[in-house]
Amino acid sequence: MERRVRMMTGAAALVAGVAAVFGQQAVASEPDAGQQVDRTSMAGAMQRDLGLSASQVEARLTAEKQAAQAEEQARRQLGQGFGGAWFDAASGRLVVGATGDAASTMRSSSATEVRQVARSEQQLTAYQARLDAAKASAPDTVPGWYVDVTTNTVVVQTRESGVRRAEAFARKAGVPAGAVTVQVTSEAPRPLDVVGGNAYYIGGSRCSIGFAVTGGFVTAGHCGSRGDTTSSPSGTFAGSSFPGNDYAYVQTPGQALIGAVNNYAGGTVRVQGSSDAPVGSSICRSGSTTGWRCGTIQARNASVTYVEGTITGLIRTSACAEPGDSGGSAISGTQAQGVTSGGSGNCSSGGTTYFQPVNEILNAYGVSLVTS
Repeated sequence: MERRVRMMTGAAALVAGVAAVFGQQAVASEPDAGQQVDRTSMAGAMQRDLGLSASQVEARLTAEKQAAQAEEQARRQLGQGFGGAWFDAASGRLVVGATGDAASTMRSSSATEVRQVARSEQQLTAYQARLDAAKASAPDTVPGWYVDVTTNTVVVQTRESGVRRAEAFARKAGVPAGAVTVQVTSEAPRPLDVVGGNAYYIGGSRCSIGFAVTGGFVTAGHCGSRGDTTSSPSGTFAGSSFPGNDYAYVQTPGQALIGAVNNYAGGTVRVQGSSDAPVGSSICRSGSTTGWRCGTIQARNASVTYVEGTITGLIRTSACAEPGDSGGSAISGTQAQGVTSGGSGNCSSGGTTYFQPVNEILNAYGVSLVTS
């Protein structure tokens, strides 16, 4: 079977900026007739960025919450036959992939559609791991790769001039041809510049807070190294990982820890947990440069190559970001998803932004999310 080559027109502009932000979500479009929309609120931002009405925002958030619960149930029920799942915004249902005989053990419902797929999530993740292990030999024309559950393949991105090299890279890594989609892209991701929303300072640099956790806050790893001190608030980097990962934990003794994110309009949005939202769900991020911006989750466990090295295990999204937005909060509903790592494009022509999953950071440092 031949590898499939998919063309994707991406924004050519690079996103610069590494700013950790105490952010809220936003998705907004045109308001319902006669309704004044608060563009700084979560619902208002979803209307603007996702093209939804106020009633559609409410319905979508409810459906996405149900989809997240349905995904957990499907994963348990199908076991090794689970082939991934994603939220279909058009139908408002969770689509669940199932392999082989497992497909007959679960039936579609009003909230869930079951589709038979060739490869399990476990197989796709194993193929992704093979590419990660071979990252040192990845061509310079390949900016990243990720599991795409909607096509049941591993997507390898490449510049148009490097399609054959991308195919050879996947083949040499041991990924079967039928399990690979080679995607032509103009993306050139890199970490975002160290400028922030709710700023903290590291010497002459500044970043922003991601989420409050026990003992301090989490942020992007490229903001500082272990032992570096911060001001406003005062703290110390207790741990930092970059590249490979892009996360850090800053301890801030004596500081008030708030389970919320700043909406840059004089208010906050509550953080009530960190349940992973399914692929296809809306996700919103807040940053000091572009404020509230939303998009959808395109993939989890994505790998992306910056100049500094390859980062693995990221959330790939269609949300935009610009210089100064990095390190900030990404949230779906009231559930924390991750902190901004980097990306490409901008908020005028559109872009792609990657987030370091917050649960991975919590597990790495043995801390808990502060909730309200």
